[in-house]
Amino acid sequence: MLDKTVSFSWTRVDQGGGYNWMRRVRYQVACSMDGYIAAPNDDFDWITPEPSFDFEALYAQFDTLLMGRRTYESVRAMGESFRGKQVIVVSRSLQPVDHPDVEIVSEGLEARVRELRAQPGRDIWLYGGGNLFSQLLAWNLVDTFEPAIIPILLGGGVQLLPPHGIRRRLELVRHRVYPSGMLLLEYEVQQAVEGTNEFSRG
Repeated sequence: MLDKTVSFSWTRVDQGGGYNWMRRVRYQVACSMDGYIAAPNDDFDWITPEPSFDFEALYAQFDTLLMGRRTYESVRAMGESFRGKQVIVVSRSLQPVDHPDVEIVSEGLEARVRELRAQPGRDIWLYGGGNLFSQLLAWNLVDTFEPAIIPILLGGGVQLLPPHGIRRRLELVRHRVYPSGMLLLEYEVQQAVEGTNEFSRG
């Protein structure tokens, strides 16, 4: 599924009276078989090592990482420096002066994400977590959903999606099964037409 070629992928967006090309927002996340993206204590040691998965090739497809406070704090605690990426953290409690190496967004998130999509660059990685994913889905701002299904049942933890009633149809684009049993899926999110229950590819 992944190769070492860095693609600059854009999606066509109808903005009323014409189409513009926008950077894609992609939710690429590891997920247990029972639908959790983190264990109850926020650890990630359940994610199966997969030597044949080229993480560097995946990482190179993005220049911007978008995440919530909980994800940011968990990943930073593990020593991740987000090398070479623009990092945007959605939080009402973090203070920008305490985190000068990232952009803290406390309000105006929808407008900020739309602004990012309109800028030139590589894809935007929606790095987590579930509440942020749900909110961006509600705004039609997620282009692909790419779960890496890990062969484990966690029995509890942080859910992939909170029960906020967000409904979207998905179209399978590609998939790959790895020797460890990990299944990597890529779906295009069919966007809801404003004011209706109908869907389009956006």
